[in-house]
Amino acid sequence: CRPTRATIATSPRVSTGLRRCKREGRRLIRQLLYVVFFVQVGLLLIVLPWWPAFWDHNYFAFAWPWLQPLLANNFVRGAVSGLGLVNLFAGFADLALVFASRDRDRATLHNGHS
Repeated sequence: CRPTRATIATSPRVSTGLRRCKREGRRLIRQLLYVVFFVQVGLLLIVLPWWPAFWDHNYFAFAWPWLQPLLANNFVRGAVSGLGLVNLFAGFADLALVFASRDRDRATLHNGHS
């Protein structure tokens, strides 16, 4: 993805390839940001329900006192942690797709297909 300036100026095909390379770079960054988001949300949802300083003393428990027994229920905490596991799995699945697509793209470049 790094042609020289002389090659870009003389070959419209290389210029098109450079645009495609930039577009793929942006797509890769966007996919990696999705992965980071899912992994962070997953870790927070796994840890925060079991952290008493956060879970027992939050705004919603104080704003609606009837919600406190529900938030103190271990089954609710487990359900929230389960959602965290789902998010963590989704993040790692997206990361695997990123690596698989990069390997596929790299293989097609080495084989000479475009």
